[in-house]
Amino acid sequence: MLPANAQEHSAAKSEQAWLASLITKTPQEGFELATTLARRGVRATQPDTEVLRDLRSVYASDPDSLIAASSVVAIHFQTIAAANDYWRSSGTQARD
Repeated sequence: MLPANAQEHSAAKSEQAWLASLITKTPQEGFELATTLARRGVRATQPDTEVLRDLRSVYASDPDSLIAASSVVAIHFQTIAAANDYWRSSGTQARD
């Protein structure tokens, strides 16, 4: 049996394996990936789903919390867009 820290590290390592690339075909797929990254970040930070459910009512009605969550998605999208050369190489242009 592995020590607790090794077990946690193994679980974390296998959990991280889901993201093979930041490359997406379209800006829409890039935005969806950004949203997924943000959600997974929350789950990694607070793995207790019961706590997450309990806190949802608090942040769901707090405009500052919602804006902060949107900012996290936007930062992820910015990173994904840069990784995809802003979709210029595939001919798909992001609209302003």
